[in-house]
Amino acid sequence: MSAKTSIEWCDHTFNPFWGCTKVSPGCDHCYAESWAKRFGVKWGSGEARKHASERTWAEPIRWNERAGKDRTRKRVFCASMADVFDNEAPTGTRERLWSLIGATPHLDWLLLTKRVGNIMGMVPDHWQKRFPRNVWIGATVVNQIESDRDIPKLLKIPAPIRFLSCEPLLGPIDLEYPKTIWPDGPQMCCDGHDCGCMGKPADPPLIWGIKWVIAGPESGRNARACDLAWIRSLRDQCNAWRVPFFFKQIVQDGIKIPTPELDGKRWVEMPG
Repeated sequence: MSAKTSIEWCDHTFNPFWGCTKVSPGCDHCYAESWAKRFGVKWGSGEARKHASERTWAEPIRWNERAGKDRTRKRVFCASMADVFDNEAPTGTRERLWSLIGATPHLDWLLLTKRVGNIMGMVPDHWQKRFPRNVWIGATVVNQIESDRDIPKLLKIPAPIRFLSCEPLLGPIDLEYPKTIWPDGPQMCCDGHDCGCMGKPADPPLIWGIKWVIAGPESGRNARACDLAWIRSLRDQCNAWRVPFFFKQIVQDGIKIPTPELDGKRWVEMPG
């Protein structure tokens, strides 16, 4: 839990529990695992997840009250030290989280996961057709393989805002790769042409339905290389289709590496 956070694209972080299991190449050098070890939390399947305290659960209520009085909206990243859609989440924790989200209408809850396929089977029944307006669903994709596999699943989630976290970015990602939105091949469009639009207006193939893209390199002592050309490509794809793009700064050995041509695009404006 954090009333203030160093994560630049949110206002608060909230962790209903700590602990997770690695499921992606992006998990190899997990910062959360390293941090959790200091508090005796072990990573992996079968390891006990650490429950949040009652004080932690009370914090979003205070954030919501303050945001209501100020007539503002605050973004809450849930969960930076876990995955809400973990198969081994503590019993009853998700149900309590759904109730908390319902009780905090002035907070926008950013649920970022590497387990997009679990989402619809774990959310409440009354979310099946439409998610609450204050719930954003994000998928972490770190390379083209994960992009092609998980973004089609994300696009099926009836959330008001769907977003991507391409962090740590471990390879180039083409958000216009058509197989991601049409895995069975292009369909006949409204004009009878094999263009893949499926009767919809001409939108970009994959980026259609994505409202925000976060990108950044891996950080830490064992950080893997990230070619800035990969980040520039994502930025340019987002700019071409007016999708908000957020570039996380590069820090090596505690020093920020200047990237002026990217820093000018570090913006987080979102649709209302």
